[in-house]
Amino acid sequence: QVQLVESGGGLVQAGGSLRLSCAASGRTFSSYAMGWFRQAPGKEREFVAAISWSGSRTYYADSVKGRFTISRDNAKNTVYLQMNSLKPEDTAVYYCTADHSLNTIVLTRAPGYWGQGTQVTVSS
Repeated sequence: QVQLVESGGGLVQAGGSLRLSCAASGRTFSSYAMGWFRQAPGKEREFVAAISWSGSRTYYADSVKGRFTISRDNAKNTVYLQMNSLKPEDTAVYYCTADHSLNTIVLTRAPGYWGQGTQVTVSS
C-alpha cells in the first residue's frame, strides 16, 4: 500500500514554471514506478510522464516533451514534475500515481495508486 499527496499546484502565467511534488507514504517507495497524469475540464484523463523505480528510465507525452521533467528522490519518498514554458493548454488537475509495473503506467495507463490531485492553472 502507498498513499500519495501532491503539492505545488497553483496559478501561473503562460511561459512560467511550476514544480509539483508528490510525497509517498510507506517504506517501499523505491519499489514503485511513479507517474503523473492530468485531466482538464471536459477532457479525458491523459498520461503526462513516468519514471522507473531507480530513476534510470523516464517517459513523456509528446505534448510535454522538452518542457516537463520528472524526477524522484527515493531517500525522501518524493517524486517531482518540473514544468517549464507552461501553456494555457497545460491547465488541468495533475495526479500523482504509483505502480509496481512501469508498463502499467506507461502502456496500460492504469496505475494502481492515485493521489487526490493538485490544480494547475496557466493564464494567457
